[in-house]
Amino acid sequence: MTEVKCIGCGAVLQSEDKDKRGYIPASGLNREDAICRRCYRLKHYNEIMDIDVDSGEFLTMLNSLYETDGLIIKVIDAFDFNASLIPSFNRIVGDKKVIAVINKIDLLPKSTNTARLIHRAKHMLKENGITAVDTIAISALKNEGLDRLISLMQKHSKKQDVYVVGTTNVGKSTLINQLIKMTSGESNVITTSRFPGTTLDLIDIPMDDDTFIYDTPGIVVSSQMAHYVNADELKNITPSKEIKPMTFQLQDGQTLFLSNLARIDFVKGEKSSFTVYSSNQLTIHRTKLSNADEFYAKHYNGLLAPPEIDEPILVNDNKTFSFKVTEDSDIEISGYAFINVQTGTEVVVHVPKGVEVNIRPTIFKGGI
Repeated sequence: MTEVKCIGCGAVLQSEDKDKRGYIPASGLNREDAICRRCYRLKHYNEIMDIDVDSGEFLTMLNSLYETDGLIIKVIDAFDFNASLIPSFNRIVGDKKVIAVINKIDLLPKSTNTARLIHRAKHMLKENGITAVDTIAISALKNEGLDRLISLMQKHSKKQDVYVVGTTNVGKSTLINQLIKMTSGESNVITTSRFPGTTLDLIDIPMDDDTFIYDTPGIVVSSQMAHYVNADELKNITPSKEIKPMTFQLQDGQTLFLSNLARIDFVKGEKSSFTVYSSNQLTIHRTKLSNADEFYAKHYNGLLAPPEIDEPILVNDNKTFSFKVTEDSDIEISGYAFINVQTGTEVVVHVPKGVEVNIRPTIFKGGI
């Protein structure tokens, strides 16, 4: 069967998977000048839709940009720092300038120290060899900080094109939709492939008469908790509004279940506070470490739901991470929760195998 490509972005058209690039309803495949649903939404509604691209395919696309001039907007999820990293990012960027944009700050409690949040992002980027000319915190959804971002884009782009990159679920599409409204005007939005003969699936949006903002596909990060629940349950584990932290006073020998997909065991230490930052839909339950396994097996789809899961995954297919906490820290469960833990504690975190767990100096209180 002959491949038919979208005249907007160059992706091969297909009608099997709505979440993959090039999707078009089967009824539209035989139309002259057919365009994919993503391009159609952009052209007619000024709406960018997110799509999933695996890491190898993503890097193949963006490696072609190495020799081009331009400014990179690197989008970071305030709720999931480490999953916002992109493998081989420096190879893609080359000597381009990078603006790091921490998105979704509207999800974090208003008491969050934004300066500390930015400081931690800079540190994470530095650890991965990435230097940003500016790092700012925004909420694309609430339109907070976008005026400053646009000013920084104009300052650093020097009339060159701007490329917005990020992993899936960082809010990149929401950000680009807001930038379209603020920089291009409704009547001027177009979709084109500016790399003839390729299927890079880059969409460009005119920023002014000479320069374009490029949307790039989001790279899939398999270490996020989202991959371990059904699509219908994502609403329960992914925060959609400001997080209401929950604090528990624990003795060693106690366990906190974060619904049925994670648990944290307080193994050793003096009585201590554990503060959980997660979707307000999750059930946080305290119990004794000595009967935690039995409790989970009995209640994983009962008292510990939502979400509903297919099996007791923390028994059948789990991984543990052990931490000796030497300073007040946040334990980050990728795409699921932060747990603020205090110095002098020893903890063990249980998650489904494949989910990443990291520890960092806390972003939730104190100064830099």
